[in-house]
Amino acid sequence: MVRALMIQGAGSNVGKSVIVAGICRALSNRGHHVVPFKPQNMSNNAAVAGDGMEIGRAQHLQAQACRTLPTVDMNPVLLKPEGESGAQVIVQGKPYGTMRASEYCSHKSRLLHSVLESFSRLSDQAEIVLVEGAGSPAEVNLREGDIANIGFARAADVPVVLIGDIERGGVIAQLVGTREILERSDSALVRGFVVNKFRGDPNLFEGGYRFIENRTGWQGFGLIPWLECARKLPSEDSQDLASRNADKGEFKIACPALSRIANFDDLDPLSMEPDVSLKILQAGTPLPADTDLVLLPGSKSTRDDLEFLRRQGWDIDILAHARRGGRVFGICGGFQMLGRAILDPEGVEGTPGESPGLGLLDVETIMK
Repeated sequence: MVRALMIQGAGSNVGKSVIVAGICRALSNRGHHVVPFKPQNMSNNAAVAGDGMEIGRAQHLQAQACRTLPTVDMNPVLLKPEGESGAQVIVQGKPYGTMRASEYCSHKSRLLHSVLESFSRLSDQAEIVLVEGAGSPAEVNLREGDIANIGFARAADVPVVLIGDIERGGVIAQLVGTREILERSDSALVRGFVVNKFRGDPNLFEGGYRFIENRTGWQGFGLIPWLECARKLPSEDSQDLASRNADKGEFKIACPALSRIANFDDLDPLSMEPDVSLKILQAGTPLPADTDLVLLPGSKSTRDDLEFLRRQGWDIDILAHARRGGRVFGICGGFQMLGRAILDPEGVEGTPGESPGLGLLDVETIMK
């Protein structure tokens, strides 16, 4: 029978994806046939699997760590946010529908079947399956019908290790608090915890480490030190955008951080290029006068992000930059914004309507 372990987090962005990738590579180095799995992922950073379907970028990276081809079964449910409370739902690589959060909750029991089906197929092929949770099991308001964390672990009978992030502070409260609010039967699935992103002298944390063990009853599996080079790995969480800034070279690229930015890992090669300085412009930040190239990234909600861009005054900056002979480059949704107009008559990406583009290209986009 396949062996499986689920890595869950005491919060978002605690390092689950990198830890799973690291364990995948370590087990692969030891000769094990290991595969990654994430029941439900929410990210606008997607990748193309070996079968031509979409999965989350993290599972693609983890498959590389396992030295295996990525498949849609490694991430059967992918949520791609399109607005403040809605997302496109991809199930086993195919569009399932666009739903508001409340509507999606009513579908989760049906989606659990697809999740378990994918997990079963991977289990038949591999010796070990490493499962990554989403967000935190402490979100008890989402526990009913859960397919991403404890709900999946219970349905598939998979033990859990919980990750806490000491970098953001309050790691003792993260872990002890999670234990306190979990139902006893859910807490019993957790075999232990790990403290991630540790810097400094581990002896100074000895008392805190023992306190967590005593208050939770969970076994401590150790401290994982801060890994600076992890920032070079592809990311799927927009919280990591700031880490993509790179002030190294003479050629200066400015990229507006759109509110629904998609596939921003396209920027990763630029951030590592020694002759390039890459600046991610946060909301309210003007375009630097010495910019050589403005790069408009992809977006999962192009018309909404075009309006967001205008609210920041970036449209004025970009047009002035172009008039001065500066270069402007658009990828996907960013390319569509450079045209004359974007039309969405059927409401594919939100409210039906039409938006004027920046007018730098003789292009008109119609959403289908």
